[in-house]
Amino acid sequence: MHPKGATGRAADRKVRVKPLSPGDVAEIFRRFHEIEPEPKGELEHSNPYTLLVAVVLSAQATDAGVNKATRVLFQLADTPGKMVALGEERVREAIKTIGLFRNKAKNVIALSERLLAEHAGKVPRDRDMLETLPGVGRKTANVVMNVAFGQPTMAVDTHVFRVANRIGLSQGATPLAVENDLLQRIPPAYGVPAHHWLILHGRYLCKARKPECYRCPIRDICRHEPKTPHA
Repeated sequence: MHPKGATGRAADRKVRVKPLSPGDVAEIFRRFHEIEPEPKGELEHSNPYTLLVAVVLSAQATDAGVNKATRVLFQLADTPGKMVALGEERVREAIKTIGLFRNKAKNVIALSERLLAEHAGKVPRDRDMLETLPGVGRKTANVVMNVAFGQPTMAVDTHVFRVANRIGLSQGATPLAVENDLLQRIPPAYGVPAHHWLILHGRYLCKARKPECYRCPIRDICRHEPKTPHA
């Protein structure tokens, strides 16, 4: 279904661009690697469990806002056992500056209880198992698999979805379609850091309303038109 008021042809022109060649894709990630060889996510964490909790809390919230809350929370509880002992009320109080904090507090306690009951307090290294935990969807599971366990998964958030479609890495209309395209097209050598590069590119350069094409390192390859000529 096309957006209300848009014809199919106009909508297609807006979101569909000519796919990049394998050589162009490889060159994009070669440049990203040259600029930032070891990209890092911006959510603060100290172990797979605190990463999992931070990603669950990050839904509809900024990384900066989550970090501000979790600096206090993780000093009090950085393991499932400590989090359950802390209790939902104190978790809720610690994260009250984050959107949807009441439901998120419930999920943090529930997933911690599940980890203790079913996984000996350890975060599972399996995406399907991760997705059975309260508050954990595919994107969250992919982040944990990638960041905590070094797997070449692709977490498609709003930035990755926009960048992939805009520059010609995918024509997917859903996050899962974009994920599958990226997993097939990104050279294996760049499989682990690729999702960080795409997120950071979308967050700081290839912005939703006004991409900063004039300082983009891949502007000569990117399919997006028209390009913004200056600030």
